[in-house]
Amino acid sequence: MAQAFVNSKIQSGKVVVFINPTCPYCTRTQELLSQLPFKQGLLEFVDITASGDTNEIQDYLQQLTGARTVPQVFIGIKIL
Repeated sequence: MAQAFVNSKIQSGKVVVFINPTCPYCTRTQELLSQLPFKQGLLEFVDITASGDTNEIQDYLQQLTGARTVPQVFIGIKIL
């Protein structure tokens, strides 16, 4: 379920940031990225604690990136 959740969030042409709201690094990343002029809908912050699958999400993020920690930023690039 965590794998499907993460994969559904990572989309081409979109910046997705997985965060934990109690993490100071996540808060700072969210503040910085929110100041940039992203088009509506192209920047999404995903709270990994909201679903109840926090550990499973972190396990899958570790499989993808080698790290369980957040924030983790995924930048989807559209290839024409």
